[in-house]
Amino acid sequence: MTTFATVGAGWRAQMFWDIASKLDGLDCVGAVVRSPRQLSVPAFGSLAECAEQARPGFIVTAVPWDANPGVIIEAVERGLSVLAETPPAAGAAGLHELWAAVGDSGHVQVAEQYLLVPAHAARLAAVRAGLIGTPTQVQVSSTHLYHAVSLIRGFLQSPGEEVTVRASRTTAPLVNPLTRDGWTGDAQPHPAATIIATLDFGEGRSGLYDFTDNQWHNQLRFRRLLVRGTHGELRDDEVVRLTAPRTIVRSPLVRRQTGYDLDLDGFDTDTITLGDQVLFRNPYPGRRFNDEEIAIATLLEATAAWTRGDGPAPYPLAEGIRDHLIALAIEQAADTDRPVTTSLKIGRATPI
Repeated sequence: MTTFATVGAGWRAQMFWDIASKLDGLDCVGAVVRSPRQLSVPAFGSLAECAEQARPGFIVTAVPWDANPGVIIEAVERGLSVLAETPPAAGAAGLHELWAAVGDSGHVQVAEQYLLVPAHAARLAAVRAGLIGTPTQVQVSSTHLYHAVSLIRGFLQSPGEEVTVRASRTTAPLVNPLTRDGWTGDAQPHPAATIIATLDFGEGRSGLYDFTDNQWHNQLRFRRLLVRGTHGELRDDEVVRLTAPRTIVRSPLVRRQTGYDLDLDGFDTDTITLGDQVLFRNPYPGRRFNDEEIAIATLLEATAAWTRGDGPAPYPLAEGIRDHLIALAIEQAADTDRPVTTSLKIGRATPI
């Protein structure tokens, strides 16, 4: 049994507790909170108390951005491995200081799960199988900043050590029917900002970032993902590619979802396929996880295996730092209306 504890007890921490309770061989042994209160897991007043009494195999930080570096550093100093919520630090200076403090420890992973979401995992499998040749451009319009950057870099296979960002911000009226708290009941348009940015990694590799306020929840905006390659293109759930001379083929990615019509197996994701090729198979059949829960469960189990020495690092701190450095460059370019070039080199002392 691999154990972990969270630092923080908000909605994000609760997701980790709830998912872990449905997994075999993984257990949440507590949460570090500022003030004692009743939780579904044991509560501890400090990380020192938690480490001494619960002895977790690793910790998950689920705290505000500004508090994250201090918690990560304290955990590493106590010999604990860390899965740090995104981003690992708020600004560029904080990222630099965090890397200088714990970058060489090898004890810190980042809880970036978007590439593990079933639809993205299937798309990534198709791209890495070479179906569209070498990927050269990724366009993302679905989630914000470092999450979107993670998708862009992941599909481009972590390109380059430098990126030049150009961005603009516009505002237009938009109805906002849904938020994290549910239906708003408001059918009136309100100003919503959109940032569109281009990311130039050099050597013909690029990304396009397009995000509108609350696009995570606002169902009046489509989520879009496009990956362009040397021999074809993946657009959302369809691939067009050159399979032979004078032969261009369009194929859908098909999700098999149980529980519809006369299927009595219960509502669950089964597979995502391209023809007879299985690109994704749900590793948690019967648990009725939604896509986000599948991604978090996969990340938790990968982190547990990494802490035991049974698997690779799921998402190293260096990658999370790179994602957020680019995210900061996007905001800076939009604020200043000027190109911003950011180095992504990770050295022994600083991430530039």
